[in-house]
Amino acid sequence: MSIEVNNESGHEVDEAEFAALARFALDSLHVHPASELSVLFVDTATMTDLHVQWMDEPGPTDVLSFPMDELRPGRQGEEAPPGTLGDIVLCPDVAAQQAKAAGHSTVEELLLLTTHGILHLLGYDHAEPEEEKEMFALQRRLLLTFLAGR
Repeated sequence: MSIEVNNESGHEVDEAEFAALARFALDSLHVHPASELSVLFVDTATMTDLHVQWMDEPGPTDVLSFPMDELRPGRQGEEAPPGTLGDIVLCPDVAAQQAKAAGHSTVEELLLLTTHGILHLLGYDHAEPEEEKEMFALQRRLLLTFLAGR
């Protein structure tokens, strides 16, 4: 699994921890080990530009996912084909605000957002109530299992 984590945000980020989370999530979802993923942390100005350009929404957001090969999760004994999963872009400034409101750390929020972004890259969505229920339950299970094993 090729997982590239880059930090251009100006915030201190443990890149190895985010790579480990991504690897754990992708392994758990039976994504082919030759697949590629990029995770990028950016500042508020960069995220604002991306949010306007790609979502036509004003201001910064917490996470954006840019799928490439439209990969989907595999199953036990049946991995998905290899490919480029895509890019996840995270904004620690926005995550810090959300973390404060939620009563947990910025790192915990960024780990949650990374998991959320990975699921979006794999085709999960939360536009409909049933989709949201499925995606958020999987997101929670993946994150809690990863954190329990740290």
